[in-house]
Amino acid sequence: MKSPLLFTLALAALPLLPAGARAQINVSGSAEVKVAPDEIRLNVGVETRDEKLDVARRQNDERIAAALAFLKDNRVPDKDMQTDFINVEPEYDYNRSHVQPVTYIVRKSIEIRLTGVTNLESTLTGLLTNGVNYVHGIEFRTTHLRQYRDQARDLAIKAAREKAEAMAGALDVKRGKVTNITVSDWGGGWGGYWSNWGPRWGYNSQAQNVVQNLASSGGNADIAGETFSVGQIAVSASVNVSFAIE
Repeated sequence: MKSPLLFTLALAALPLLPAGARAQINVSGSAEVKVAPDEIRLNVGVETRDEKLDVARRQNDERIAAALAFLKDNRVPDKDMQTDFINVEPEYDYNRSHVQPVTYIVRKSIEIRLTGVTNLESTLTGLLTNGVNYVHGIEFRTTHLRQYRDQARDLAIKAAREKAEAMAGALDVKRGKVTNITVSDWGGGWGGYWSNWGPRWGYNSQAQNVVQNLASSGGNADIAGETFSVGQIAVSASVNVSFAIE
């Protein structure tokens, strides 16, 4: 006959679950879908400087007009290009004066949407030879992001379900219904896209590579050809799922 003390210790060793709670299997699943981009967003800029504000503004306007004319000549719709940043900044030589600027800096940015990803390099060549002197960012996107996120999420859920099945089989139990699920997804673009007047030509690697290619060809896309590969972009999803054990 077991003593009351040993019986009490045996009960204490059992896992305690809240009233009405059932054992469950908790798993995670993730998936990634690779797709070719079908849209590019560019952010380029024009900066001019002169000791006279009117001159700096006129030069900037002329450069912006030349860049916009180039885009129109290349059949970029008006709705796919817009000036999204304008700044006028006086620059001082504080050794001479704190109130009289020595020069004025005028900056404007143009946001551009390209639906033909194969003409990126020729478009940048044309912009850089028609007034633009800054490349702030390049971003490759897909216009079917919702579709690919749904695909990635479905694959992630399938992976989680298969993992739960394997675990249930190994434990010699039956997987039950889902009791809880959380989902997260991300991706759908790569590259940088911003309006920032930092280092000249921008500072994202894709922009730098493009400019280096253009420079090596002397700004002539017909000589060098298209040397910038857009590759693929990733759309990812992950899920955490809890299954009841029956």
